Amino acid sequence: MGVKEMFNLVRVPSILILGLVYVTYVLIGGVVFWKLEGDLGKKDLSQLLQNKKRLFTSYSCLNQEVLEDVAQVVQQASKAGLSLKSNQTTNGFWKFTSSAVFAATVVTTIGYGNMSPSSTTGQIFCVFFALFGIPLNVVVLNRVGKYILALERNISDFLEGKSGRKKCTRFFVHLVSYICGSVLFFVVPMIVFQLNEGWTYSQAIYYCFITLSTIGFGDFVADSNPDKVYADWYSVLMASWIFFGLAWLALLINHSIDILERLNNYFKQRLSGEKPDEESGSAEDNDTELEAESKKAPITQ
Repeated sequence: MGVKEMFNLVRVPSILILGLVYVTYVLIGGVVFWKLEGDLGKKDLSQLLQNKKRLFTSYSCLNQEVLEDVAQVVQQASKAGLSLKSNQTTNGFWKFTSSAVFAATVVTTIGYGNMSPSSTTGQIFCVFFALFGIPLNVVVLNRVGKYILALERNISDFLEGKSGRKKCTRFFVHLVSYICGSVLFFVVPMIVFQLNEGWTYSQAIYYCFITLSTIGFGDFVADSNPDKVYADWYSVLMASWIFFGLAWLALLINHSIDILERLNNYFKQRLSGEKPDEESGSAEDNDTELEAESKKAPITQ
């Protein structure tokens, strides 16, 4: 049996192990969420049923049909971004600034769900806009991530020439980059959202991660409270934060993928009894290739 055949035999169990780890991780997450949120969800349902009975008792003219009509009006007002606390009319969600932020959430696949096109023309345009916008967004973010990586490499090379320690210098530069990125894209926005939206710090940091990871549940959405008047700069700041934050987080996720690949190669070699080869340095080689490509990239588009 040749080396290639032996490698293929080793690779199959590695894939199975990774699949088992993945499924186990998802199932553990499901169990944790079930235990944390399941009982709370039952309490919320019972509380809602009690509130419904209280409404029927307090307002004798209210019946099930009227309650459904009121709920529909509230739902439509919430979808349109209108406040029910006053009789004043507002521009709703579809202002230019909020529409631009919505376009950004489409191409970045965040998709909060708090606003969506309701006209047939708008829905068709959204399909084609996303069809071309999502690949364009991936290309642009990839390019920005390469330039950020090249900047880190240039700083690392400069400090390496001064200190003469390659591994320690590179680790220090990456660590400082992660800390600065965390402060710039998580801590500072957390404070801004807490002041402007009235959220708690935990809700604000939760919203930051859910947004930048493109999960986008939509339970918390900045610049969408109809009872608040937001400045135009707030939407511009949000769009800029989303774009550069996605680029930084994508770079961080790529580094995490490299670490997982190194661990996968290490355990695969341990299982097969092989000595560590140069494959474990693939992440560093990929970074070097990205740096070279980013230096070749033209500055002007």
